[in-house]
Amino acid sequence: MKAQLMKMLEERKEEMIKIRRFLHENPELSFKEEKTAQYIIDFYKGKDVEVKTEVGNGQGIIVTIKGGKPGKTIGLRADFDALPIVEETDLPFKSKNEGVMHACGHDAHTAYLLVLADCLIQLKESLSGTIKIIHQHAEEVPPGGAKSIVESGELNDLDNIFGIHVLPMGPAGQVGYRGGYVMAGRSFFKLGIQGTGGHGSSPHLANDAVVAGAHFVTAVQTVISRRLNPFDMGVITIGSFDGKGTFNVIRDRVELEGDIRYMTVETQKLIDEEVHRVASGIEVEFGVKCELTYTADYPPLYNDPEVTEMVKASLESMNEPEIKEVKEYPMMSSSEDFSYYAEKIPGFFFYIGCTPKGVEKPYFNHHPKFDIDEDALLVAAKSVAQVVCSYYEID
Repeated sequence: MKAQLMKMLEERKEEMIKIRRFLHENPELSFKEEKTAQYIIDFYKGKDVEVKTEVGNGQGIIVTIKGGKPGKTIGLRADFDALPIVEETDLPFKSKNEGVMHACGHDAHTAYLLVLADCLIQLKESLSGTIKIIHQHAEEVPPGGAKSIVESGELNDLDNIFGIHVLPMGPAGQVGYRGGYVMAGRSFFKLGIQGTGGHGSSPHLANDAVVAGAHFVTAVQTVISRRLNPFDMGVITIGSFDGKGTFNVIRDRVELEGDIRYMTVETQKLIDEEVHRVASGIEVEFGVKCELTYTADYPPLYNDPEVTEMVKASLESMNEPEIKEVKEYPMMSSSEDFSYYAEKIPGFFFYIGCTPKGVEKPYFNHHPKFDIDEDALLVAAKSVAQVVCSYYEID
């Protein structure tokens, strides 16, 4: 079955590319992926599988492939939402939807998994177990789709779960892995500072919210430099400071927004407490009112060590010409809502190199010129197929 599966994938490489290009040309934003979801649903029409739609808080889709014999149940996940980015590539299949772009590779994730799922459906009588294909909406925007799919109970029977992400950290043919904590958790906050407005010539008669906000921007960085263990990872970024006004008018209010990353739940709790403490201190020091909204959304992504070793050994044993290198990747400060699955189900999330051919310094995910080497689609399909075959001890 394994050799047959790999051959089937090779024969359908061009189909994967065609699907990816169609999705790339027709991207949809998180929680608005109606046409993309319908495209996926239509793909499974007439196939001998159970398809559940609108799973979770949006357009989530779960396709259940029941093998011919009983056994364990696993999940394979791919996301399908795009980003609010104006595409700047010269691709002949660039986005038709102005201001929306598949700049993170979710089009590639969906394309490989659709074809792999179809191949597994055709071979399911030889399978001892059940595979749930999870087409997930809204990975990019909190609260995301993964959390709601987990809460739906549709995955309560999973023994393990697997997912991949294309990354231009290496060429197509390179597969990256890491055990334990892999990607950072993420929180965000909004801070409104209310002071008293006034004339620029008479600051003593006002209470300048801009000055208080500027002090917060500086003070909050001490959370990382003076409160966090130097061996722990943490980032606080103030991404927005809305204090625009007139040069001779003292602002009575400013609003800030911040992004926070961390690698453990313990670090998340510490940063949460300290940001609140700094905001309270600003109130006392400047006599202003601080309105802080702090939301912890995606938790850190943790790869189960035992599952990691199984997958690593499986990938390293592959004898497929497309897979040229299996390499340990570093921890990453970006976030992924696959972490919600991995919180509840022992799982493994790994990476597929996709640097375009002939490019020394590729544009990273979320860049308006992001692109992939489409050879990575077959690499992804074969790598995940290898994991499935190893899991079910298929030769």
